Amino acid sequence: MPASHLRLPECLIDGYRNFRETRFPAENRRFKLLAKIGQRPKTMLIGCCDSRAAPEVIFDALPGEIFVLRNIANLVPSYQPNSDPHGTSAALEFGVTVLKVRHIVVMGHENCGGVRAAIEMMDEAQTINHGDFIQNWISPLTKLAAVVQDDATVANDVKHTELEHRAIRLSLDNLLTFPWIKSAVEVGELSLHGAWFDIANGVLHALDDKAGKFITI
Repeated sequence: MPASHLRLPECLIDGYRNFRETRFPAENRRFKLLAKIGQRPKTMLIGCCDSRAAPEVIFDALPGEIFVLRNIANLVPSYQPNSDPHGTSAALEFGVTVLKVRHIVVMGHENCGGVRAAIEMMDEAQTINHGDFIQNWISPLTKLAAVVQDDATVANDVKHTELEHRAIRLSLDNLLTFPWIKSAVEVGELSLHGAWFDIANGVLHALDDKAGKFITI
């Protein structure tokens, strides 16, 4: 059947064919095992939807190695159980209580569009329309943006990066509002980590808790 009749973008079809011809044969046994026994990843990664910061690419991960959750600006909301849909919270619950992951990594990245939108909303709230869902989702970042903007110790040319870093810290703090995450951390069954990816240079920075800053790996 001609690719144009398959109702998928040509680039995806080409990529799939390459996968079938190269990667799948090379990892066939692993795929069969994963299909049989299910997934048992030790690490859950919360990343941004940004197409430039794919966790599986950055960490050269094999299938089944990372349980990945991606959303706008790699945000974790606080624990708020109610009847509303909670995609991020549901993924966290599954990763921690069902898969029993040992690590959760919150990874931000350079030049994040969600962070930029939060800054724009702070500066021009009356003139920018961020749709039906985005504005509410990134509202915690808008509050952080105001704090960073007023922080005289942060140079103007790095305020965007500083907000990206603080957004990661905010998500790490919010993770501990989930009781089953907090309890797992307290007994040493789960560790929380922060990371930030420099897209242009392909460099990963990890949050050093003791130093209180991001360190190049």
